[in-house]
Amino acid sequence: MQPFTVERTVARPREDVFTYLSDAANHPEFTDHFLRDWRMTREETTGVGAGGRFKGKLPFARFPWGDWTIVELDPPLTIVLQGRTGKFNRIRTLTLIELREAGAGRTRVLVTIETQPVYPSDRFLESLGQRSALRRHWKRALRRLQLILEEDRGRGERATIAGGPRKPASRLSA
Repeated sequence: MQPFTVERTVARPREDVFTYLSDAANHPEFTDHFLRDWRMTREETTGVGAGGRFKGKLPFARFPWGDWTIVELDPPLTIVLQGRTGKFNRIRTLTLIELREAGAGRTRVLVTIETQPVYPSDRFLESLGQRSALRRHWKRALRRLQLILEEDRGRGERATIAGGPRKPASRLSA
């Protein structure tokens, strides 16, 4: 799929927005309307290597599970998420989140999404409306992100870690 970009201005400083978005456990709070059943892939949910697995809600998605991992952080400018989705996780995904100053403590959030389907059948299913649905869902996600950061309302649930409590030395033990 050709990349597309959605954007929104948030009335918060760029550093605050970057801190919020660089924590992978926060993403389900604003994307849970189309990415559900989130599970974090490791205990430490911030920084490079943090990521999640989720079930997407897109039209004609026969294999809705996907995942992504934070592969690059350039504080407070960019966050790069790389992942896979589809049958046998064969469709690569790349999500680039750019944060730009918009003056007076405001931040312009730009999210660029690109997928690389392998087979013609994957490209065909994307052409049946997945691209437009994905764009619509990300526009709504950025509106929810704006509500969360500006007014502290409209939050979904934070993700849990797959497998439950860990070793007794962690904060997550029962």
